[in-house]
Amino acid sequence: MPSSTAYVATPRPARYIKQLVAHLGNKIPTELADDGRGTLTFGAHDLCVLTVSEHQDHLVMIAAAGDEEALARVRDVVTRHLVRFATQEELTVEWTPFVTADTMHIVDPVLGDYASTHSTPPDDVLRDLIVRTRDIAGGRAAMQVSHDEGTLLTILTRMVDARNAVEVGVFTGYSSICIARGLAEGGRLLACDVSDEWTAVAREFWERAGVADRIDLKLGPAADTLRALPPDPVIDIAFIDADKGNYPVYYEEIVTRLRPGGVILLDNVLLGARVADPAYQEDHHRAMRVLNDHIAHDDRVDAVMLPFRDGLTIARKR
Repeated sequence: MPSSTAYVATPRPARYIKQLVAHLGNKIPTELADDGRGTLTFGAHDLCVLTVSEHQDHLVMIAAAGDEEALARVRDVVTRHLVRFATQEELTVEWTPFVTADTMHIVDPVLGDYASTHSTPPDDVLRDLIVRTRDIAGGRAAMQVSHDEGTLLTILTRMVDARNAVEVGVFTGYSSICIARGLAEGGRLLACDVSDEWTAVAREFWERAGVADRIDLKLGPAADTLRALPPDPVIDIAFIDADKGNYPVYYEEIVTRLRPGGVILLDNVLLGARVADPAYQEDHHRAMRVLNDHIAHDDRVDAVMLPFRDGLTIARKR
């Protein structure tokens, strides 16, 4: 589904949002949220979202539609009405070229590289694991977490003083090492996976990292492993990075066992930007959309979704 964005310089962005929502609301469904975010719905997949920029000096308009012809119509209608309302200033409305989920960058590559190179780098063991994974896994090496995400896992594990951690999706063990290194004295990590092949590499590197004695590897369907855990809310931190279609199951089994103040992290929640594009309707796309909506309205947690790598949701149990 193509989309396009316009950044319109104006000292009155909130005013224009209200005007567009009110006027077009006589013809199409519109909504004005408490935070000032406006939504204009032209059809099942045709809409325009209106927000105010961070510095309050631009009107940000995000248009999306089922195809390029429909998107052009949405942009034209919104632009014509906005310019008509601007009686006290001359607005310049320039839309970006059409993009789709396949061509969209969640984070600009320049900024992503800058952020990555300004995070704590991996040590020798983790660097060797990165190389080994690339050598044996080929394109599947992308399943390994990035080094900056690994650093974040260690930091958060330490911040919650975790003694009881759970990981769903081990692969070659990079994230396991990062979590295990952050555990408090006597802490344990339950690592769930289905592959003996990949976890054999993980075991080797857990030994090299000196954390093997803190990790309990459980091979088999993670849903069964989680359901077999006691119902007591004792988990301090959990990381989910496995088969995306089962994320809702993993989340529910873990969040009920998460202690108050405990944290659950879910990786790849944007699925390469495809969760925001209704054109993608495979099972894992639908499952992730349902889960993302559920977490945002789950009164058991406070959650934030970060446009970090392929999207990372961090939820803290209330």
